[in-house]
Amino acid sequence: MAVHETGVRYTSENGVALIEIRLSSVQQLFNSLDPAPFRDKDLDADAEEYIVGAVDDFAMSAPLKIVLHLPPDQLRLAAAEGLADAIHNYFGYRLAAERRRLRFELREGRISLMIGLGFLIACFALRQLVQAVADGTLRQILAEGLLISGWVAMWRPIQIFLYGWWPHRHRCRIYAKLERIPIETRPA
Repeated sequence: MAVHETGVRYTSENGVALIEIRLSSVQQLFNSLDPAPFRDKDLDADAEEYIVGAVDDFAMSAPLKIVLHLPPDQLRLAAAEGLADAIHNYFGYRLAAERRRLRFELREGRISLMIGLGFLIACFALRQLVQAVADGTLRQILAEGLLISGWVAMWRPIQIFLYGWWPHRHRCRIYAKLERIPIETRPA
């Protein structure tokens, strides 16, 4: 058993870290309120959080495997129902949803950038006008206020393009890994 730098203990076999989950039934892994057929069911929120968190504990290049420990009577059900396919389908769905969020975030960034640049240019033009027309303290206050307002309008697009897209891309990489991760069932 190896202790990862996060302090969590993971078992390793042949250089592959195991994400182990002990279940009393196959249904325990899935959202009980989801009426979808088995292969299309949503994972239980706690199970998803644990699996995603475990993958996030390792480098993306680290070889991982999910091992589900089930009672012997549940092993046949897991094989018959295509448990591994259901888990892969779920994370494929999550990957597609996260890619949509990333596209939306970048589209919002482009729109925000156009609006912000337009406002910044307008503020600069008004600032030039104020500096040409007004005098004294009022001129300084208005000119500086316009300058600050213009740059504040650029905050959102700058935030999106510098930092906002990273979490989406990271989750996409995790879901892509989980969409094809090896899954094994073993007797509890």
